[in-house]
Amino acid sequence: MRREDLLDLNDVLQHPGRELAVDISTELADEEDLDLLKPLEGYLEAVSTGNLLLITGKFTGKIVFECARCGGPLEKDLEFEIEEQFAVEGSPSSLNSQDYARVVADEPVPMFDGNSLLVEALLRQQLLVELPMQALCEYGWDGPCPVATARAAVMPEAPHGRPEFEKLARLSQVLGGEGEGGGSAEG
Repeated sequence: MRREDLLDLNDVLQHPGRELAVDISTELADEEDLDLLKPLEGYLEAVSTGNLLLITGKFTGKIVFECARCGGPLEKDLEFEIEEQFAVEGSPSSLNSQDYARVVADEPVPMFDGNSLLVEALLRQQLLVELPMQALCEYGWDGPCPVATARAAVMPEAPHGRPEFEKLARLSQVLGGEGEGGGSAEG
């Protein structure tokens, strides 16, 4: 079965110094938590030094996400560069017919299937690094946000804690209503 997001780098790994350059356009369709308005478009270049696989590239796109304060939609143009290094073990087959070079899999999220790069996994990782930790609309945290104010006005007040304790608090107010403070101050 052939996967569309696999980039075969075996030739580069078996011939140090050989370069591979490809243009890529992807919508990251399998990523439910990322809403791209325009596909990620750019290029990747790969070259092996014998001990390292160097991957560079540059991508652009457009994404929509939510404001951390009001939850309103925010659109952002993206532009990011990729500069990654992956360790290579073994001897390139062009130098030794008894062995072959292979990428060392030491990433927490798999980036390779054998000597083929999982392009969308690499792009997703880089994209997530580029996104702001708390994206804010034009009002930020300091100014009054009309969207946040409107949402707060229509939302019912949430209960403060467990319902049993609210009943006890109301009961103590009823019983303590005879005198402020809820009882005598004598000890």
